[in-house]
Amino acid sequence: MTITIIGIGLIGGSMALDLKNRGFAKKIIGVDSNLNHQNVALLSKIVDEIDSLESAIAKADLIIIATPINAIQKLLPTILDLIDGTPKVVTDAGSTKAGICELVSNHPNRAQYVASHPMAGTEYSGPMAAVSRLFDYKNAIICDRAQSSKSALNTVKKMYDALNMKIIYMDSHQHDVSAAYVSHMSHISSFVLSLAVLEKEQNEKRILNLASGGFASTVRLAKSSAEMWVPVFEQNSTYILEVIETYMDKLQAFKTAIEHNDEEKLKNLITQANQIQKIL
Repeated sequence: MTITIIGIGLIGGSMALDLKNRGFAKKIIGVDSNLNHQNVALLSKIVDEIDSLESAIAKADLIIIATPINAIQKLLPTILDLIDGTPKVVTDAGSTKAGICELVSNHPNRAQYVASHPMAGTEYSGPMAAVSRLFDYKNAIICDRAQSSKSALNTVKKMYDALNMKIIYMDSHQHDVSAAYVSHMSHISSFVLSLAVLEKEQNEKRILNLASGGFASTVRLAKSSAEMWVPVFEQNSTYILEVIETYMDKLQAFKTAIEHNDEEKLKNLITQANQIQKIL
């Protein structure tokens, strides 16, 4: 099939590489507002051609929107309008789902849209960050599947099968709650730790000289782009704020135990935290 990917960054570019290499797509058409991204994607052979939005949609069997959340919200209704009267399927890779699903809930072509979220990524962005096998053995979430047609679901399922992903079906609101805990809060924690260290490092240059693997892995996500994450935090603010409150409560528990030299309390907190091993 011919696939149009809107947004040729880390996610869109990585999807393009494997969908083409593994024979799921015969042709990949890229759409991107960034001229540099267009050139890199063409020169790197991530896409076969670059085209305008309307033309690329007209040529495609499957349209994947891999832009930041705020751009998905602007593009999705227009794309659903453009596929009217055709069997074309639309999906997205946004990391929040409830707001997007509500936005198009009454659109006459809603059944041709599959709300999805491939749970994979790195801290890098742009087409130069695109890599093969990024999605292998990761989870792909499909939300509110009852709102999508069987044929659309089957197409997107086959797409994720080609990417070697395990598919999980969820309600869009449940997805956003879970994403706030396991993904969005991880990024906020990384941003906050980075800011704290950078502020302190202005006066104590030795801090970063002592940084080891533990620090590097903890702040790795702080290299993620603001263009992607600000819209996510805005879109999922209700659930993220709940998670921040819980996080601050746990942080306060550590602070209080350390202030009072409460060794037993600290042991209990760490032992409780160790239970995450059973999940991971």
